[in-house]
Amino acid sequence: GYIPLGFILVFALYPRWQGFQAIAIAVVFSAFLSGSIESAQSWLPTRVPTQIDWIANLMGAFIGALLAQPLGPHWLSGTALRKRFDYWFGTRWLSVALFILFPFAQIYPQSAWLGMGFLGLGVNPIANWGLGGIHHTIYEALVTGLSWFGVCLFFSLALRANIPKLTLLAGLLAITIIIKSLFTSLQFGSEFGFVWLSAGAIWGMALSSLLAGIFMRFSTSIRLIACISALVALMILVNYFPDNPYFTISLPRWNHSRLAHLNDLMQWLSWLWLPVAFIWLIYFARRANN
Repeated sequence: GYIPLGFILVFALYPRWQGFQAIAIAVVFSAFLSGSIESAQSWLPTRVPTQIDWIANLMGAFIGALLAQPLGPHWLSGTALRKRFDYWFGTRWLSVALFILFPFAQIYPQSAWLGMGFLGLGVNPIANWGLGGIHHTIYEALVTGLSWFGVCLFFSLALRANIPKLTLLAGLLAITIIIKSLFTSLQFGSEFGFVWLSAGAIWGMALSSLLAGIFMRFSTSIRLIACISALVALMILVNYFPDNPYFTISLPRWNHSRLAHLNDLMQWLSWLWLPVAFIWLIYFARRANN
């Protein structure tokens, strides 16, 4: 947690303090913050403050500050990032937030790859329809395909017209896969880093990418309807169909002690990403009609 803190502090201190001064201030601030937290833990019966934790936090802040140093003035001032996102999205900053948060919305364990929107309703009417025995590979392909197809169409509406959308979306998917594998390794162990990347998930990504490439040529209204339909179908699948049995079996391997609070935060993000996307789509549809 202190690596990103040190990194962000160097950004916050620019341009008044740079170089060695910025590193020193970031480290000193982190030292006082960590020391205060460690001291406060002496009042908690379940926590034991240690000097090792304080030193580790200090080193994390130092590493984060060092990582920020090679960045040029345009990056440290935020100008380059702002211009890049302005070029991609214009003034649609809610869609920018959803774009940045999409990879992190996949960190919390899901019954299928990209299976956002699970609300834990505890209702399974599908069993009464005779569809409870759907093969897990088909289920994973449907969830992944609907999710990625809907996300592609969502950002095709949010991005400006002259942007190479497929290239940008391919980069987003690659970053999402990397982040997911890293956090899955922390949650379940390094040997399970890519356990979620099943045949169904691969087929779902491949077919939905092809279908999204075709739909990119359609009108805005068709893409809007298809996007909403895909994301609604995704929520129905993840909430009303039974979980993948292999996912259920793998849950006992989950090490909850690692990144416990971060996992809770990522669970909320996985819940909220789709509802916020629906709000943006409704707003977009109203503006398009006007």
